[in-house]
Amino acid sequence: MVKKEPKQRISQKEFVKAYFTARPGEEITHKESKRDLEEAWFKATGLRMEDSDRAIRMLYGEGFLQKVRKGVYLYDPDSAGKEEFDEFTAKEREAVLKRDGYKCVTCGLGRESGLELHVDHIKPRSLGGQGTVENGQTLCSRHNFIKKNFSQTETGKKGFIRLLELVQTQKDDPESKKLEIFLVEVLEIYEKHGVNGHIRWKN
Repeated sequence: MVKKEPKQRISQKEFVKAYFTARPGEEITHKESKRDLEEAWFKATGLRMEDSDRAIRMLYGEGFLQKVRKGVYLYDPDSAGKEEFDEFTAKEREAVLKRDGYKCVTCGLGRESGLELHVDHIKPRSLGGQGTVENGQTLCSRHNFIKKNFSQTETGKKGFIRLLELVQTQKDDPESKKLEIFLVEVLEIYEKHGVNGHIRWKN
C-alpha cells in the first residue's frame, strides 16, 4: 500500500506560530501548548509532531513570543518580532532595572518570582519618547502587555507620575511646562475622586 503524502505542507514552526497568533494576549503554559499543538498537528497531518518545544523556544528567541514566567508564554501582536528595547543601550537597561530594584513598578514582583522583566518607555516612542534612563520603567511581561492594550486607572496613574517626574527635569522647555500643568491637573482628579490613593505622588 502506498503511503499518502500529508496534506499539510506548513512547517511545524509556522504551525506553532499560527497557534499563538490565534490567541493574542493569552498566557499559555508550555504543557498546555504542547498538548494542543501535538493533537492539532496529528489531526492535520496524520503525523506525530517531532519537536514543539524547539519551535516554541525558537519563536521566543526571535522575539515573537514573550515569556511571562517560567514555562508560560504570551503572544503580543504589537511587539512580536520587533526589537522592543532598541532605543535603550544595554547599560541604560541595566540602570533602569537596578533603579527599580529588578521589580515591576506596577505589581512589585520581579525575577525572584520567576517573571520576565521588560524595560518600557514611559513616554512612548510614537510620541517622541527617548531611550533614556529617566524615560524608562521596569514592567513584567503581563503589565507591559496591559499598558499597551488596556486603559487601567492604576497603570495610568503610575505612568502619569513617572511622566510628570520626567518633564519636571526639563524646566527650560515651554512644551514641557504645558505638559506638567496638564499632568498635575490629571493627578489632582485622581485625588479628588479617591482613585488609587495607595499610589502616592508629591505636588
